[in-house]
Amino acid sequence: MCLGIPGRVIALHDSNPHLASVDVLGEKCTVNIGMLEEPPEPGDYVLIHVGFAMNKIDAAGARQALDGLQLMGNNETEVDQWV
Repeated sequence: MCLGIPGRVIALHDSNPHLASVDVLGEKCTVNIGMLEEPPEPGDYVLIHVGFAMNKIDAAGARQALDGLQLMGNNETEVDQWV
């Protein structure tokens, strides 16, 4: 079993088509999107595992993943403001 973290794509990198800036609950990070069948657009949600976007998900899928993470112990994160 692997743990996937949802993130919202902020921007695609002009210098490298395999990288995107992603917002993960207010934290900006760079994620490799090269494994996706179609490149995401800004505003799309992706499921991230060890720095790679594994697949695109919708807002409901992002919320479900975050709810699962909260059940594992991070109950202080304000999910409603992010999704």
